[in-house]
Amino acid sequence: MAFRGTRLAVLGAVLSALLGPALVSTSTAYAQVPPAPPPAVSTPLVPEPPALGYIPPFAPATALPATDIRPRVVPRTRLAPGVAPTSVYPCTGYSGIQAANSVPDVRADIFSWSTFAPYKVGNGEGNVGWRLNPYKNVSWYMWFHSLRWVGQAIDAGAAGDLAALDHAGAIVKDWVMDNPYPWTNDVGAHEATMHRTNVLICLREAIIKTAPDGVLPVADKWLDSALLSHASFMQNYWSGPGNNHGTDESIAMLGVGCLLDRAVLRDLAISRLSQAITTTIDAEGSSNEQATSYAQYNYVLWGRAERALTTCNVSTGTTIASRRRLLAGFVAQSTNPLGTLAQIGDSEVVSAVPFQATDAEWAGSQGTLGIAPDRRVSRYQAGYVFGRSGWGTGARPFRQESFYSLRYGPGRKLHGHQDHTSLTYVARGRDILIDGGHPGYVNDQWRTWARSDYAHNVMTVPTATPLPAAATKLARSAILRGADFFEMTDQSHIGVPRTRAVLILHDPDLMVVLDRGFSAKAQQWQTLWHLPSDQNGTVYSRTTAIATKPGDSTQTILFQVPFRQVLPRGATLALRGKTIPTIQGWHFPNITRRDAASTLMFARSGLSASILSVIAPLGVGAGVGYTMTPAANGWTNLDLKVGGTPVRVRISPGNALVRG
Repeated sequence: MAFRGTRLAVLGAVLSALLGPALVSTSTAYAQVPPAPPPAVSTPLVPEPPALGYIPPFAPATALPATDIRPRVVPRTRLAPGVAPTSVYPCTGYSGIQAANSVPDVRADIFSWSTFAPYKVGNGEGNVGWRLNPYKNVSWYMWFHSLRWVGQAIDAGAAGDLAALDHAGAIVKDWVMDNPYPWTNDVGAHEATMHRTNVLICLREAIIKTAPDGVLPVADKWLDSALLSHASFMQNYWSGPGNNHGTDESIAMLGVGCLLDRAVLRDLAISRLSQAITTTIDAEGSSNEQATSYAQYNYVLWGRAERALTTCNVSTGTTIASRRRLLAGFVAQSTNPLGTLAQIGDSEVVSAVPFQATDAEWAGSQGTLGIAPDRRVSRYQAGYVFGRSGWGTGARPFRQESFYSLRYGPGRKLHGHQDHTSLTYVARGRDILIDGGHPGYVNDQWRTWARSDYAHNVMTVPTATPLPAAATKLARSAILRGADFFEMTDQSHIGVPRTRAVLILHDPDLMVVLDRGFSAKAQQWQTLWHLPSDQNGTVYSRTTAIATKPGDSTQTILFQVPFRQVLPRGATLALRGKTIPTIQGWHFPNITRRDAASTLMFARSGLSASILSVIAPLGVGAGVGYTMTPAANGWTNLDLKVGGTPVRVRISPGNALVRG
C-alpha cells in the first residue's frame, strides 16, 4: 500500500522483502504475551469453523430458487480512472472479533481471541507467522486467518491514524504474500476466505478515504488483485447453497463483483443467493442447520445479504424479507423464559436478540418490547416442537412461564446432533432439563460425546448399533388446555424400534414421558435426564432422584413409575463429571467451558423397555405422591399429587397420555 509518515522506509522495506520467497513467515520466533488474558469477547452471532482438517461438503439446494432477485437497470456512465462505479459494497465490520484487539496490540502484532491469552504472532513490523496455532484450537486459528482482528487499526486509520492503517496494511499484505492462491491446503485459510475478503474491502475503503485524491493509489492495487483471487477461490470452492457458509461466501463474492464492477461475479452471486434463501430457510421459517444459534445467525446473515444486494443496485424482491420474517418467528419460538435460545445442535447458550418489529422482539426482550406472538405451541416439519405455558401476558410474568423443546424429523446433518426425541425444559425461572451443549469443533472425544445420543434427554440403547441418519416421525399430537401431548417413533439403532410419548402439563408444571423399545435380542436401555450444572442430582431410591442447589427455592423431583415392567435393582443411577469408563455428566455452555453436571439414568435390560418418567419442578419442601390404578376399557390412571395439587394422567391401551 502507499505508506505514509516516518515509517515509510522501514515498512516499505519489509514489504519489499516479503516479495522474496526466502522470507515466508515462520512459526518459531514469537511467543505468548505475559499479560493476563483479555476479557472474553461475546460473539453469539458469529458461528465457529468446522474441525481442523475438515472442509464441509458441498451442501446442495433442496428447494426451488427464488426468482425475484434481479439486477436493477441503471444507466451506465463513463467513469474517470480509479473512480468507483455506482454499485458499491461498503465495509461490513469485523463481527466483534476486533473488540479484544486494540490498536497498540495490532501494531505490536498481538492477536487475542476469546478466553485465550494474547499471543504475539509477528515481529512487530507486520511479518506474521501464519502457521502459528499455540493453543491447538481450530477456532483461534480460523479467526486468526480471518484478519478481522486488525479491524480497530483499519478503523483508526480511516479516522486519521495513518500509522495504524499502514500497519494493518502490512499485516494484510503479509497474509497475501505468504498464502498464494489457492490456499486449499490450509483449513484455517480456506474457512476464513469470506471473512478475510470483507477485511480486504474494509482496508481498501479506508485507504481511499485517506488518499489525497480519494482514489486507490497505484501502490495499493495489490488489494484489487487479492480481492479477485479471493473471489476466484469462492467461485471454485463454494460450500453450496445449503448452509450459512455458502451464503457468506456468496455475499462476499457479490461485494467484490460490485466494488470492482465485475458483472460476472455479481450475477453468479445473485444466482447462488437465489438458491440459498429457499434452502437455508424453509417455507415454515425453520433453519436447515439443525442448531438454534445458527438460525439466529442466519437471520442476521440474510439481513446483511439484503443490504449488500441493495447497495449493489440489485432488487431483493420479497422472498428474502418474507423468509427472514418467518425465521424471526422460529427464533422467537425457540426462546425460553430465561431469554436464551433452547440449546439445540451446535449451539452455545446465547441470549435471544430482540429483532425489531418481529416476534423475536417480544421473546428477546423477555416481554418488554413489541407484541407477544400468537402461538403458544409451534411445530416445524424440519423437526422441532416449541411450547410454553404462555408468553407472560397472563397471570405469570414472562420469566415464570414454563417452556419445552422437542426434536424429531430428518436425520442429523450440518450442525445437528443425534438428539431426536430429546427434550429441554424450563420452569419456575430456571433450567430443569438441559442439553449436553456445544464443545466446539475439535474432533476429539468431547465432540463425539456431545453430538451423540448420550448427551441428550433420550432413551438410548448402548448395546445396539446407532443409525445417525435415521429420521424420527411425529406420529400423533394433541394440544389441549392445560397439557400438550406428542408421540414420536423411530429406529435410532439397528433392529431396535423405539417410541416416546410425552405429556407436558401446565398449572402445575409437570412432564410425564413414556419410553418404549423392542429388540429381538436382549439389550441395555437407558433413559437419560441431563440436569443443569448448578444442581446436584441425588438418588434416593430405586425409583426416585432429586436435583437441588443449596439456597435455591426450586428442586426437581424425577422418578419412574413401574408400568408394564418391574423396576430392577439399580434402575436409577446418577452420574456427574465421569470420564471413565465413558464420558457422562457434563455440560458445555460454550466452546471454551465445560462444567460437571448430573445426569440421571433410568435403566433396564432385556428384550424390551417400558420406562415411565415423571419430572416435577417444585418449591423446596414440596413433594410428589402417586398411585396407579387400572381403569375401564384397558386404560390406566396415574394419580399424582404435585405439591399438594391433584393431577390425573390417563394412559390409553395404545400408550397415549392424556390429562384426566
